[in-house]
Amino acid sequence: MGDPGTSVRQAVPAELSSFIGRERELTRTAALLATERLVTLTGPAGIGKTRLAVRTVRVLARAGGADVVWADLAALPGHAGRALEEELGLHLEGREALLVLDGCESLGERAGPFVARVLARSPRVRILATSQRRLGAEGEARVPVPPLSVPAAPPDPARRHPVSEVAGYAAVRLYEERARGADPFFELTDRNAGAVAALCRALDGIPGALELAAARAHRYAPAEALRRLTADPLGFLAGGAGRAGGADALRSHRLCSPAERLLWERLSVFAGPFDRAAVVEVCGFGALSPRATAEALRGLSPALLAEPGQPGRYRLPLSVRAYAARRLAHAPGGDGATAARRHHERCRETARRAAALWRSGAQREARTLAVRELPELRLAMNPLAAAGPGAALEIAVTLWFLWSPCGLAAEGRRHLERALALHPAPRPARALWLAAWLVVCSGEAEAADPLLVEGWCAAVQEGEDACLAYLAHTRGVVALWRDRPWEAAAEFRDALELLPGEPEFGPGLEALRAALTVALAHTDPASVPVEEGPPDGPVDLWARSWTGYAHATVQRREGRPALARTELLGVLEIQLALGDRLGQAFSVELLAELEADMGRYEDSARLLGAVSRTRPAAATTPRAERILRVRMDPEAFRTAHAEGAGTPLRLLLPEL
Repeated sequence: MGDPGTSVRQAVPAELSSFIGRERELTRTAALLATERLVTLTGPAGIGKTRLAVRTVRVLARAGGADVVWADLAALPGHAGRALEEELGLHLEGREALLVLDGCESLGERAGPFVARVLARSPRVRILATSQRRLGAEGEARVPVPPLSVPAAPPDPARRHPVSEVAGYAAVRLYEERARGADPFFELTDRNAGAVAALCRALDGIPGALELAAARAHRYAPAEALRRLTADPLGFLAGGAGRAGGADALRSHRLCSPAERLLWERLSVFAGPFDRAAVVEVCGFGALSPRATAEALRGLSPALLAEPGQPGRYRLPLSVRAYAARRLAHAPGGDGATAARRHHERCRETARRAAALWRSGAQREARTLAVRELPELRLAMNPLAAAGPGAALEIAVTLWFLWSPCGLAAEGRRHLERALALHPAPRPARALWLAAWLVVCSGEAEAADPLLVEGWCAAVQEGEDACLAYLAHTRGVVALWRDRPWEAAAEFRDALELLPGEPEFGPGLEALRAALTVALAHTDPASVPVEEGPPDGPVDLWARSWTGYAHATVQRREGRPALARTELLGVLEIQLALGDRLGQAFSVELLAELEADMGRYEDSARLLGAVSRTRPAAATTPRAERILRVRMDPEAFRTAHAEGAGTPLRLLLPEL
């Protein structure tokens, strides 16, 4: 059984917490131990490797009375490996046992040979190891331990959020359980559910970090805990008892090779997930060659968080990133500034590549790329970074399509307004146009007037014909929403005359033609062009969706509701794929008109409710709503409208 001071013991440690969200890994580990002699649980500090090992051996013991020997290597002095090997050899001689080696990363590169010798000396022994690194021993079966499941990020953690949307996630369940242990009066409610969800996401679903945060629920409400964590991750986590804070990050850092330590620090410039190519491009310089960078990443990868559903993409846990960023900031030779500059250059190139995809007609792919890289792009659009507000505006303008056409107008507006506020005069015309357009898309048409005026002056001074065209287009959009289609058509014609044949940024020719078509559908339906065959060149899906909307408008006016409905469903497929929330609002409102024309008033009201939060406030009241308020009982309209507001659009339109 070993001396009292030894790390080897017969008894299995008590379970540290309730076992939440690990059933799949438990089943897989138990199954592998039935056929393999060496199974390693890998993952970053605090992820729950030891808990999973404890639960696994308890399950096996209940099932077949397994003879278990537990060795805690994390508590072992660095020079004691040989002594432990001898002790294990004596302890396991002649026995058929399951040996648990907890914390193998403390042995560093010696772990693989150590385990191989133990297996060779004790042929009837199986080993379950936990480690932040691969052991590298022959026959090793690895089980990566993932974070607990976390809910989607709420739009605003401070606002009320339905408990039902977050309570089923393992990270939330663990936080709630531990918070009640610290504060018996803690309760998960609609008031704090958004903050709890955001806190669980910020802590990456890592059980150790969640327990540190929850242990202080008696001091900080979830919203305050989230604020403190965001402001100072290491300080907040160090304030609790246990692991997964700065101490774990420091220990993990010390266990790395010099190349891995250097890479670990440079990886802190990434705000979100990264892959091998990105790491080599950003971090492979100076003392760390591209080849050495790739090799160091391979060594570090078991201690990183694997991105769900994206093989080969990883991210640093929050506390690790904060610790690494602190070290990088004080690194000699300007490593931090170089890594940040290379990261910004990569973000700029990513934005350009996504914009080129959009112009080529691969708009779904453009959106996918931009959204996937959004954590990094957000970092690059920080006007307080070393690159400055001008560089932030350049990336924001390059990503123009991501903001309104892809449904992120509010975020795009924030980036532009922050950078414009810090940019010295004169401010660039392109950014002023885009800011004005996004203000309009947010429903504040009058607030866009100063930007439109300043943007026009800047565009004239800079000779930016494309900006002049887009400013006219923006004025036309405002006129269209105010039910002044004749005025809108005139602005759109001006925009088409001013727009260069191949603009470097912003909507293309087909998009401006689509806007004019929408206006003509109200003023001169007979002049709306009819498509004949596939278009030449790349297809602008976003523009085609607005052209389809115009055609459906004409078809409704001509008394062809079935054709109009079919057209709109096709339009909505595009708008849903791109995330065009503004386009969805107008298309659904036209569908609601069709439903009202057919006497299906409740269905019409539900459709209006489904898009009531996404239509611009500056737009006039939908025609369908004006019809329904005349023909429906007010209470019936409110009830149906509220039902629609709480129902996903695809459930209201099963044809989609």
